[in-house]
Amino acid sequence: MAKVLFLGMPSHGHVNPTLGLVNELVKQGEEIVYFASPAFREKIEAAGAEFKSYNEDLDIFKMPAGKENGKPAGGLFAAIYRIIGKAPAIIDDILVQTERMKFSYLIHSAAFPFAKPMTQILGIPAVSSLAVFAGLRNFSGARFKNFPGAEEMMQNYREVAAKLERTYAIRMPENIMELLLNKTELNLVYTSKYFVPDAGFFDGSYKFAGPPVYTRKENLDFPFEQLRGKRVLYISLGTVFGSFNLSLYDLFFKSFAGWDGIVVMAAHNVGLSSFSIPDNFIIRDYVPQSALLPYTSAAITHAGMNSISDLISSQVPFVCIPLGADQPLLAKRAEELGATIALDAAGLDAEKLKEAVERVLRDPAYLQNIRKIDQSFREAGGYPKAVEEIFLFKRKKGII
Repeated sequence: MAKVLFLGMPSHGHVNPTLGLVNELVKQGEEIVYFASPAFREKIEAAGAEFKSYNEDLDIFKMPAGKENGKPAGGLFAAIYRIIGKAPAIIDDILVQTERMKFSYLIHSAAFPFAKPMTQILGIPAVSSLAVFAGLRNFSGARFKNFPGAEEMMQNYREVAAKLERTYAIRMPENIMELLLNKTELNLVYTSKYFVPDAGFFDGSYKFAGPPVYTRKENLDFPFEQLRGKRVLYISLGTVFGSFNLSLYDLFFKSFAGWDGIVVMAAHNVGLSSFSIPDNFIIRDYVPQSALLPYTSAAITHAGMNSISDLISSQVPFVCIPLGADQPLLAKRAEELGATIALDAAGLDAEKLKEAVERVLRDPAYLQNIRKIDQSFREAGGYPKAVEEIFLFKRKKGII
């Protein structure tokens, strides 16, 4: 079978959806070499791939806000600026680490910024893994030009692009945004067509495989015995925006200190030492979400796609507090389909939050609508369907 180069975007929201895909491909005989950051090594190897590490951290959401070496302000902008500037070194390192390997095709996170140069350098076709899909119609160069510092970043990009073109005899995209949304001949989307908020955007190259639900092999060091026979409220604001909204954690403590049950809270990289934490809370930096959901009565989520998919597939009633990126659009879509209540974090109070949680618990319409979405997820086919599309793509390309 084929040897596959997988270039991941090293953040939980981009890596986690691909683990089931990797596992299914390996079961079908493919050999996967997967690049990410060291934090994901254990998960990637458990899925069956050979792990390799980038020589730079490409997680753009980990960069702090402010200027970096006098360059454009803002965490995201500063990170993109830094990564683009180091493109030659990053690409060269990937090539050095794989110089004795012959790949048949490439799979990459849609947001991996160097997918287009890599496919040209290696001369192989590519498949895009699209973990974020809501709001793609607005992801354009026209909007980008309106941001402060955009012109300076474009000048930096033009200089780097010219160097890459000279070095590797390739053509780089004129629009920098094409580096962050890499459309290919085959684009895998981890949801159902029923759930997407903007279905008209997606042409025939987009294949809906259903949600990224996969039983990951991960550390299950968690006191599950404390949850048996009790109502469980699960709260998670994700791994990106949660640490920037400390006031919400205070609101959670005030809202559910007297709740009749156990509150399990994921608080990744969140400093809570100054808060008075109620006795009915269990707080962890990381929570094994897949293993926890069978115990969960209701959830509060930031409305990230992975979390919404897990909650719907486990048929857990949930309330959304979207914080950024595609989360507002995903929360809105789930609410439009009658599956949730979406709340605005600004001005949210304890009574409104508690009432929303109790409403999704007691009103059966929410669970009924969750089941409708879940049915569309199941009909999409899951990872076996995604692999079927990849193998069809291989046949069209003459890949053995």
